[in-house]
Amino acid sequence: MHLFIGNKNYSSWSLRAWYLMSKFNIPFEETQLVLDTPDFYNELKKTFALQKVPALIDGDLQVWDSLAICEYINDAYLSGAAWPKYITQRAKALSAEMHSGFMALRSEMPMNIRATRKVDLSSEALKDIARIHEIFVQQQDVFPNEWFFGDFSIADAMYVPIVLRLKTYQITLSPEAQQYCDFVMRCPVLQTWITQALTETDIVECDEAGTPV
Repeated sequence: MHLFIGNKNYSSWSLRAWYLMSKFNIPFEETQLVLDTPDFYNELKKTFALQKVPALIDGDLQVWDSLAICEYINDAYLSGAAWPKYITQRAKALSAEMHSGFMALRSEMPMNIRATRKVDLSSEALKDIARIHEIFVQQQDVFPNEWFFGDFSIADAMYVPIVLRLKTYQITLSPEAQQYCDFVMRCPVLQTWITQALTETDIVECDEAGTPV
């Protein structure tokens, strides 16, 4: 398989697909492209009708959109192991909420792993943070100091970039919510991504939000 991703410092959607595949030790070749450059679009249009990342090639199959890639990997290679075991847990696995929601947070707090920033957030972004906080606390009440549902799942992959954003923009959380963030940050697979992100020098201006601290 061949996975196309963007800058590791900025590309939150790329991280989701890469993280799931790496966490489950799925072999793949990686091509990293610099976001918002002519080479980015020229390379992707050779193969994909939609020039966005992440994008996956598996034989004759092309899959784009991070959640679609995660679902495909789960069905094709993991026999369903990337979702929680019990149907009651799968029913509230939260991935769709992340995929289609939190628009203010995502706009005002773009992923920027190298940075430590201060931002003045809108009321809508603060509502998004409050909902994220609620999710983290609720899950830690059931699975303290673990992944959302005990074992790692697509739900965790979807929220990993949020954990990184909360760190970048120094968002204060309750001890319970911070416990999940700290647990995620200790993951060696995520640390590999972060280490590689920190070596990058490309600047994507639209993702350089806030003021340095």
